[in-house]
Amino acid sequence: MLDLTEIRRHFPALQQRPAIYFDNPAGTQVARQSADRMLDYLLHTNSNKGGAFALSRASDAVLDEARQAAADFLGAVRKEEIVFGPNMTSLTLHLSRSLAHRLNPGDRVLVTRLDHDANISPWTRIAEDRRAEVVWVDFDMEDGTLNPDSLRAALEQQPKLAAIGYASNALGTVNPVKDIIRQARAAGVETIFIDAVQYAPHGPIDVQDLDCDFLACSAYKFFGPHLGLLYGRYELLDELTAYKVRPASNQPPYKWETGTGNHEGIAGLLGALEYIEWLGETYGADQHARLAETYTGRRLTLRKGLAALRAYEFELSRAMLEMLASIPKLRLYGLADPRRIEERVPTFSINIEGHHPRAVAEALDKRDIYAWDGNYYALAVTERLGLEDHGGMVRLGPVHYNTLEEVQRVGQALAEISAS
Repeated sequence: MLDLTEIRRHFPALQQRPAIYFDNPAGTQVARQSADRMLDYLLHTNSNKGGAFALSRASDAVLDEARQAAADFLGAVRKEEIVFGPNMTSLTLHLSRSLAHRLNPGDRVLVTRLDHDANISPWTRIAEDRRAEVVWVDFDMEDGTLNPDSLRAALEQQPKLAAIGYASNALGTVNPVKDIIRQARAAGVETIFIDAVQYAPHGPIDVQDLDCDFLACSAYKFFGPHLGLLYGRYELLDELTAYKVRPASNQPPYKWETGTGNHEGIAGLLGALEYIEWLGETYGADQHARLAETYTGRRLTLRKGLAALRAYEFELSRAMLEMLASIPKLRLYGLADPRRIEERVPTFSINIEGHHPRAVAEALDKRDIYAWDGNYYALAVTERLGLEDHGGMVRLGPVHYNTLEEVQRVGQALAEISAS
């Protein structure tokens, strides 16, 4: 069981204002270890890379350690399979430009209506540029899960590239990505890209076990700074042509990192992963035996931390579902069955009859509760649900540093708003 008092001490923002942070799907608060790493880098190892002097070597050592930690976090074979960038969207757009050259007129690209637009538009744009066809996978309007018949029909069209989200940033659905990848491989899909931005704060990822070609996530979603990470199979990163300046390295991952990187942010990523390691060391004993069959060292400790975190978030999700079901005139979009709790992350999108989503978010803010409204760039979701022209939805997203008491307080606020 997590000690929430101790955990919350690791997040300075939680001590600074009397707010309930349920805006986490858009970005979590930063762990103290992450902030300390960024400050330490700026004060003691701030330099550009590759220099022939001590300070540059010290900077390179921090960046190299962070890259290895990120490889351990995602389960990459080697640290050179990790590319850093400003955010997932920028990294995906950059990669898509290179992958476009693998498409020919008449080829097909698979995307889903459950995804953030950062995992749709980069692929639909290159399809348009290369005169390829886009095939869409739909989702179930009632429970927010990908429609298996729609997926099967899309794969029967033999797409060359498939882009799938690990978890929906709008509805919280966790897709069965390993099974989807297996089906895609059997259908002859050559390149599989996974958007793991929404899943990464909530559970362990192993790109080797998934058998994906690329996977992207963002550190600011899992207690770190605004930084993007891209995993790519080394042979693909090496083979593909990157759009870069001429003097830059031709070796992965550096050929993909255009310009000087956010060094302090990369150091902050290391600190965020050190925080997750602390979770594993402190609360992951119950997860040790099972995970130790597959992992060792930091890879084991990170997964113990994420497993402990996920177990507590199941409690949060059950409490959220029970609370939301009790509010009159409130509609929850997506999975509402507590027996299917493992098929979602604690991200909940709602509407209250007679209240515009923005008005609900503003009313929550007056009660020191932070929540998002709109479409959260999951435009295909709000369009499919017929909500885009009505302000979208209100999104509530606790994470492991939130308490069950906060869930109750949010429920009281929603009941007051519903009754107003």
